[in-house]
Amino acid sequence: MMEASRPLDALNNARDKSVIVELKNGKQFIGNLKAFDIHINVVLDNAEERVDGEVKRKLGVVFLRGDTIILISPA
Repeated sequence: MMEASRPLDALNNARDKSVIVELKNGKQFIGNLKAFDIHINVVLDNAEERVDGEVKRKLGVVFLRGDTIILISPA
């Protein structure tokens, strides 16, 4: 595993892996991290929206705006 010396390195290491993304509004999305940019806008594939740990809906490919994200974590 590569060491992450910068925040974007950590995201780069998570590319094509499953991540949990939590938004300011409390919503949680789990999916495979496909792409991101310097604004931390992210694209997830095979994404699911979860509420209280339970799948609410399956969404496929989603784009999440970086300014709405409070957390990205390996799933």
